[in-house]
Amino acid sequence: MTFTNPVHHTDTPDPQAIRVGDTWYLFHTNADGRNVPVLTSPDLVTWTPFGDALPELPGWADPGRTWAPEVIALADDRYLLYYTVAGRESGRQCVGRAVATTPGGPYRDDSTGPLICQADLGGAIDASPFRDTDGSLWLLWKNDGNAIGVDTWIWSQRLSPDGLSLVGTPHRLLKQTEAWEGHLVEGPFLWRQDGTLLLFYAANAYDRAEYAEGYAVCESPAGPCVKAPENPVLRSNAAASGPGHASMVAHGGRTWLLYHAWPPGREGAAEPGRQLWLDEVTWADGRPRVHGPTGTAQPHP
Repeated sequence: MTFTNPVHHTDTPDPQAIRVGDTWYLFHTNADGRNVPVLTSPDLVTWTPFGDALPELPGWADPGRTWAPEVIALADDRYLLYYTVAGRESGRQCVGRAVATTPGGPYRDDSTGPLICQADLGGAIDASPFRDTDGSLWLLWKNDGNAIGVDTWIWSQRLSPDGLSLVGTPHRLLKQTEAWEGHLVEGPFLWRQDGTLLLFYAANAYDRAEYAEGYAVCESPAGPCVKAPENPVLRSNAAASGPGHASMVAHGGRTWLLYHAWPPGREGAAEPGRQLWLDEVTWADGRPRVHGPTGTAQPHP
């Protein structure tokens, strides 16, 4: 059995998926009037709209800019959603958190203010939770420095065991330094492969063909991190343009990258927008090889 990209043809920016039972739940940036759209799939290939995971925003947030949601399951049958939203008081993008008892929601944010804002650094976006092998919970995010013309850093900080608050101090992991990264880095997530901790991230302008995906190797979730010399590991080709803001899943003994990309020559176009792509990642000596973007049939997950 085979499949061909894209696996979802309508606008699906900044995708992240978790598996609960036999169902995959995928969350992405606001679209079609939904704050946090959810898709479900039995196989990572066939996706069906499920609804809005966050139908009501907290009182401190304004609608219309709810970006890059990611979900993690906790051992007590709760699911935590971290999302970017417009903070009314700061006038900047901020990170919130919400809780549900089922993976598709509805999630509820009972907070009186943002979890992270960093308004003086342009705001905070693209939060990504991570559970390390020792059970500790961490949160990554990006300060939205390109909104005000300053550096964009990817940050990490430890989360409390319930995932609802940050503890300790934040750590700066990396910023834009390479030519291919342009003026920004964003969309981080951590992945541990055979004991090695890798930090994946997107860089450059999301609505340009130069948008791409790279990674760094980190000593711990608090850093330090060293960028891979072979970056970017996912870039535009004849099949897709501006691939990035990815997430990773393991399924059937294989590793898969979910990411968004534009049809070639349609960067920034409202229709069809950033479509959902799925490609396999293989590993050699602890380093990932992303087999994409692919535009031809490939083996089904």
